[in-house]
Amino acid sequence: MPVDLQALVDPARTALLLMECQEGVIGGEGKLGALAHAVAQHGTVGAIGRVLAAARGARVPVFHCTMSRRPDGRGAAVNCLLLAATAKRGVGLVPGSAAHAIVPPLAPIEGEWVVTRFHGLTPFHGTELDAILRNIGVRTVVATGVSVNIGILGLTIEAVNAGYQVVIPKDAVTGTPDDYVEAVFEHTLRLLATITAAAEVASAWG
Repeated sequence: MPVDLQALVDPARTALLLMECQEGVIGGEGKLGALAHAVAQHGTVGAIGRVLAAARGARVPVFHCTMSRRPDGRGAAVNCLLLAATAKRGVGLVPGSAAHAIVPPLAPIEGEWVVTRFHGLTPFHGTELDAILRNIGVRTVVATGVSVNIGILGLTIEAVNAGYQVVIPKDAVTGTPDDYVEAVFEHTLRLLATITAAAEVASAWG
């Protein structure tokens, strides 16, 4: 059955989530080289920017979901290979640092939410994101950012578990390698979310 995207992303009940669009993740301060390269290669920041501009124009609530670390690294368990590898490269992502900042084209403006976490892999874990979304009447989330490998996948599963509809503009998310990203979309994400394009979401909000 065809999806009525315009109804699904009604600004009155939708929020835009930007996942880890930080200098230390996808920008010049990044230590995840392959991911930052993929973001640059695919023009992901530009696609996210298109959705972000449309969201602002339609007064859709915007949430910048960031990962943070204390200077001493405490509070973040090293309980999986990804977190161990990140810790080995150095703490980084300390609030106020260049690495923690949102990349300039997507930087928050007044009135937008910045929701950070000090542990875990996804923005619904251990934060107030779910409570805030419910308190402002959101029922659909549009997911953008990185990575399809873990962050976007985890965000989608958690959002669906919490009762939200999820929309993913495919060109506004990135992971590595490309063939794996395609497999995740084909075999998992399309079963959980409405897959579309940045231009389509922007048009629905335009």
